Amino acid sequence: MISIKQTKPIRRRATETGKRPANLRYVYLLTAFVSIGALLFGYDQGVMGVIVADARWISLMKPANSWVTGAVVSLYDIGCLVGAMSIGFLADRCGRERTLSIACAVFVVGAVLQSASYNITSITIGRVILGYGVGCCAGGVPLYVSEIAPAKLRGRIIGIEQMILCFGELVAFWLNYGFNYLDIPDWWRIPLAIQVVPAVVLAVGCWTWVPPSPRWLVQQDRHQCAREVLARLHGDELADLQMAEIAEEVAFERAVTTATWGDMFKPPVLRVTLLAMGVQFFQQITGTNSILYYTPSLFERGGITDPKTANLATGGVGVVLFVFAWVPIFLFDRLGRKTWLQIGLVGMCGAMIGITVLQWHAESNPNSNGNYAIVAFPYLFYVFFNISWGVGSWTYATEIFPVMYRAKGNALSTASLWLSCYVVAQASPPIATAIGWGLYIIYSCICVLAFVFVRYAMVETRGRTLEEMSALFGVESTLARRSGMEVDGKGDVVHVEESARDE
Repeated sequence: MISIKQTKPIRRRATETGKRPANLRYVYLLTAFVSIGALLFGYDQGVMGVIVADARWISLMKPANSWVTGAVVSLYDIGCLVGAMSIGFLADRCGRERTLSIACAVFVVGAVLQSASYNITSITIGRVILGYGVGCCAGGVPLYVSEIAPAKLRGRIIGIEQMILCFGELVAFWLNYGFNYLDIPDWWRIPLAIQVVPAVVLAVGCWTWVPPSPRWLVQQDRHQCAREVLARLHGDELADLQMAEIAEEVAFERAVTTATWGDMFKPPVLRVTLLAMGVQFFQQITGTNSILYYTPSLFERGGITDPKTANLATGGVGVVLFVFAWVPIFLFDRLGRKTWLQIGLVGMCGAMIGITVLQWHAESNPNSNGNYAIVAFPYLFYVFFNISWGVGSWTYATEIFPVMYRAKGNALSTASLWLSCYVVAQASPPIATAIGWGLYIIYSCICVLAFVFVRYAMVETRGRTLEEMSALFGVESTLARRSGMEVDGKGDVVHVEESARDE
């Protein structure tokens, strides 16, 4: 019988002798490979905006109104939400890397159905199925890379994932732009079908080559395997220290909790759950996908009436996303998480106000050359979004949960993101139809609310190891007191000792 989770022993290679140093090249290689899942996520974020605005697609699919168009785009987010929630079960049961393989298999089914569709119903079903795979990848990739990353480089590692996600959006924009010039009605099937190739590559690689997360291995009582994976990543010396921390934390959590879904909504874990869900909810509800999904329509309302020009300007969004995704890789870990998120919100709010003013101007001056200035503001929005929230919300939401709660917490926070993404994608077209530029006033106000949330509710986590989060948020001491364990005057717990076991 085939086992879904990885069960092969992981041992030191016979050719290796002496103490091994940290191998950051291996960490970066694994990050880049599993981030193909982020590439799929980004590609699907960018691919549909031009397609649903194309006259040939509209002529074939015949959507009844803007609500139907919104449903084609946004029901994908419901699939993503279900996929994200399944991480809480699959990532603990099957392992982080095997969960990504399963997600890619489902993704391929959805991509084939979507690209072969001839009516609204079939393409929507395809997008929901594909969305399940994307939702799993969107939550599963940062969960895995955060667990293999050194604490001081966690922001950079997730920044690499975000950069690859933005590369997917860039590829989607420009493939759409190029294939849109084909003089055939079914041009849009090609960019929808192409994504099958990277999905198959990721599925096979995660099943055969990517090692399990060392923290998952400890939860499976496979201590020798976990220590070997850590040694390959961070060197023998640091692996011993990390193994002691991880084993101690897992032993403590097993002694005081069973880590059920209900625990996620009870003190002391409730606070962490709300912070993770909140930061991911605000990442989307501030309007990023309202711009990304409907960029051509945004430019049209801003006075750019030529479809080719609007599509070209939309391709520029992909370039900005990709270029500025490199900034967090080198700078994100130099400032606190909260600092970056607040900087981002100031710029994002300003960009939304700029879009509002330019769309208002275009209403009364439809032929003005000044209308082309609107192109700058979506670009400005993504400059600030990518250096802050694009990396910050994922980093924060994946790092703050204690080990035993991490998969479930990541599932809930990612589901929160997809729920807000669905609301934005479904509501934006009809709201824009009804109140026009007023939509972007709403997003500006939400940016202000998000700023208050970041400044007064969030706790700074920069430089902390994953095993320190439980103490930082008071989860460790509260659970220890409930279980009758000794807690010293500083709130530190006298931990349960658990020796590493052989398999």
